[in-house]
Amino acid sequence: MKILFVARATLFTNMGGDTVQITETAKHLCLRGIHVDIKRCNEEIDYSPYDLLHFFNIIRPADILYHIRKSRKPFVVSTNYVEYAAFEKTARAGATGYLLRFFSPDFIEYLKVIARAFIRKEKIVSPLYLLWGHRKSVTYLIKKASLLLPNSYSEYSRLVKNYKTEQKFVVVPNGVNTALFQKSSLAEQNEKLVLCVARIEGLKNQLNLIKAMNDTDYQLLIIGAPATNQLNYFEQCKAIASDNISFIGSMPQEQLVPYYERAKVHVLPSWFETTGLSSLEASAMGCNIVITDQGDTGEYFGDLAFHCDPMSPSSIFTAINEAAKQPVKTSLSPKILSQYTWEIAALKTEEAYNAALQKN
Repeated sequence: MKILFVARATLFTNMGGDTVQITETAKHLCLRGIHVDIKRCNEEIDYSPYDLLHFFNIIRPADILYHIRKSRKPFVVSTNYVEYAAFEKTARAGATGYLLRFFSPDFIEYLKVIARAFIRKEKIVSPLYLLWGHRKSVTYLIKKASLLLPNSYSEYSRLVKNYKTEQKFVVVPNGVNTALFQKSSLAEQNEKLVLCVARIEGLKNQLNLIKAMNDTDYQLLIIGAPATNQLNYFEQCKAIASDNISFIGSMPQEQLVPYYERAKVHVLPSWFETTGLSSLEASAMGCNIVITDQGDTGEYFGDLAFHCDPMSPSSIFTAINEAAKQPVKTSLSPKILSQYTWEIAALKTEEAYNAALQKN
């Protein structure tokens, strides 16, 4: 079986959770004997060798429409359905944030595609997207896909609720690298050390996290690179941060291990999360985790995590303080390592491919 992954143009220059998801899934599919190539949507592609195309991020239909119409191949979509509305309408600063409060989420995404084309010179791969608009484009992808591959039942339910269109689906969970992220019985945790491992951008909400942790007796380490289109947000974060907060750049996953081992708490107070890969990794390493109450994280972590309101710095601090003082949730790490691994993700993905090819 030969599969082509087609991903966003900035997959390796503005890396995020989907970068890890795509590369790890490809690696573990290859271990199962499936040939996988990764191409970015702005590349010229010879589709002829492939049995199936696999796209990611259904909220970026402008990256996908061209390829499905030109290739005429069956395809599946890992939906990665993040809802940006809460951030765009509540927390985005300046005149842009003010204007976005008057538009629908679909029209906001449409404007963002056009803005990326003009400001960052990101080519709009599918001109049809400009004619159809965002909502019609996403609905078309849902209808035409052989299968959808959401990360959770919750994600699929949100997609159907918002776009009023159903499709066959297979839940493919996000995972952890079990070769790296396993709790060591020798590691000694520091309950005053708090980590936030994420790309630095408005959606991840580091600004409110910093407000919550400024001048407390905790040490907060923010690990990650700023999003290329949100450097002003990064500067704003640095400008308000007190001495107990440190910024550490992006690093390879293997270098994260000693940080996860030492920290008692990992926090990801995003405005929205489908999963949060760093929350999975920190859980596997035996950290207590603080997560947003917005999105699909409850399906993964349930009451084994500490939940916070991303709008409220006081809520974020209360959750962190509670997570630091309570014993580690010892049942969380075994749950993650038994249910949410890249090996399991690859197995579920292979099952989805077989079902999609049988359907076609």
